[in-house]
Amino acid sequence: MSNKRFNALSVHRTAFRHDGIKDRDSALATNIGAQTKAPAASRATSASALRAAIVTLTSLLASSGWGMALAQGRQYPPQSAYLMPREAEIALAKSAAPAHISDRATIKILTANGYKTAHEGDSGFVCLVMRGWANSGTYTPVAFRNLGYDATIRAPACFIPSAARTILPYVEMKDTLGMQGKTPDQIAEAVQVAYATGKLPKRDEVTFAYMWSADQHLNSGADQEGVELGHGWHPHMMVYAPYFENSMLGGNAFGSMPIVGDDAGTPFAVIYVPLDRKLAVTPQQK
Repeated sequence: MSNKRFNALSVHRTAFRHDGIKDRDSALATNIGAQTKAPAASRATSASALRAAIVTLTSLLASSGWGMALAQGRQYPPQSAYLMPREAEIALAKSAAPAHISDRATIKILTANGYKTAHEGDSGFVCLVMRGWANSGTYTPVAFRNLGYDATIRAPACFIPSAARTILPYVEMKDTLGMQGKTPDQIAEAVQVAYATGKLPKRDEVTFAYMWSADQHLNSGADQEGVELGHGWHPHMMVYAPYFENSMLGGNAFGSMPIVGDDAGTPFAVIYVPLDRKLAVTPQQK
């Protein structure tokens, strides 16, 4: 997957080019404030550039097997399409990690009003099933924000204790806003503002989540090895590595090698580390 830069995103990305985390976070807050106060003509120019960036990025995705439609004029499916039967969702959430982890984890399920605890664990781990809104980048790739329109996406994840403290609030916020009918761009903007104003925890440490489910449904399409992403992609680890770029891993292509997939160069950067398919966990519904 290409890590090309787009001018429309530079107002965010340049905020993360300084050396200190505090400086970068402060720059983010300044940039967001500047956007809010920008004259209408400036905002129109930015919007035009962003539309151009979306078209360009979508074209790149399509050429590499990642084709997806733009969200202009789209409507969400009925809210009920995003919900699951309670026991099925609990079983799917637990399949995100090996049983010795998920059996002691707190399990959350999505409701019309956001995530609710279905089982209180004692280990600090938290497992749930992300929907399309949470399973997409906040900044880039821009076209991935449209995953929220796909009500079939089910992305089981089990967050280690530190990730439950620092990453989970983002996941819950994005999926909750999606269930409220907010558009992908509105969700991304809300996350950016919440982060800049301290309403979401700072992302300044490396942490992890398990995504080992055999029944994960992450996207429509295939990776560069021709493996379908819609159902049963590699079990993998999510490594939340602030400010990482894919070039820092060697510029790997998407497939069976580690890659920075979302939000490269920002506090929200995520590394995907595919694992052997033999490690996949099949949901066990009681």
